[in-house]
Amino acid sequence: MTPTPITISDSQSGACAKILPGIGFNCVSFVVPSAGGPLEVLWTAPEFLAGEGKPSHSGIPILFPFTGRISGTEFEFEGKRFPLSAGDGRGNAIHGFALNRPWRLVEQASDRLVGALQASVDDPAILNHWPADFRITAAYQVSGSTLACDFTVENPDSKPLPFALGTHPYFRLPLGGASAADCRVTVPVEYGWELESLLPTGRTTSPPVVGELSRGMPFGEMKLDNVFGGLTFENHHCTTTIHDPASGRTMTMTFDDQFTTCVVYNPPHREAVCIEPYTTVPDPFRLRAMKIDPHLQVLPPGGLFRTRIEMRIS
Repeated sequence: MTPTPITISDSQSGACAKILPGIGFNCVSFVVPSAGGPLEVLWTAPEFLAGEGKPSHSGIPILFPFTGRISGTEFEFEGKRFPLSAGDGRGNAIHGFALNRPWRLVEQASDRLVGALQASVDDPAILNHWPADFRITAAYQVSGSTLACDFTVENPDSKPLPFALGTHPYFRLPLGGASAADCRVTVPVEYGWELESLLPTGRTTSPPVVGELSRGMPFGEMKLDNVFGGLTFENHHCTTTIHDPASGRTMTMTFDDQFTTCVVYNPPHREAVCIEPYTTVPDPFRLRAMKIDPHLQVLPPGGLFRTRIEMRIS
């Protein structure tokens, strides 16, 4: 069955976004008018729009209640073990439960769309695989040349809720220019997390790419699927950019300091780059068992977590 996107737009600027409530509330398109014609900011595989392909490979997958990989197919929290399904081709669980499930529409306006997913309501089987019930709400809004998403995480359970939240946006390159290779990607980081088989070892490193990303790295030189920490924040916000020197356009994504980690990944097709803010280092339960703080969020019963991510073209 072909999924049906819902379009929201700003009537004054003409910018618009398309969201798929039926597949993870994935935002599959963000178009901004420009002198050279409509500019598509996001990359989405054509087969995904036809109802095929992996939800983690297109648009803006929402990663929750864990981000990245959890080693193997189970984890332990407060003395109890929870089973998960392998999904990364290496025998590890990956990217949570939210990105491939239908979300409920909560609110719809011409420029705003709100969706929600609650484990006990929308897929009670999840409760066998996570320590507590959860409710996540995402609200997309288009204004001018900005696409903003407000996230709310609630714990409706009587037990503590551990979670990580992240997004996995595929930013299309170039931004109106002729060459993706010449676009510069800037992510202000201080160190990388050492990986073995794409899982953090618990050790941090300072490879040259840390400085290159912080200064602005040409996309043509990027071969990355790396986890970074030590993000730089000004007024509690981190600013990442993609600049196309040929068109003069810049895509800016900002997020607050509740996000402690950022994955930078260029897919093999090299038509996009992913800048992925995470609240928690991947595989947090194993890292906690190693006495390493992965910044895992744990909401008490009745607890509430809010944050916002903004993307804009200038």
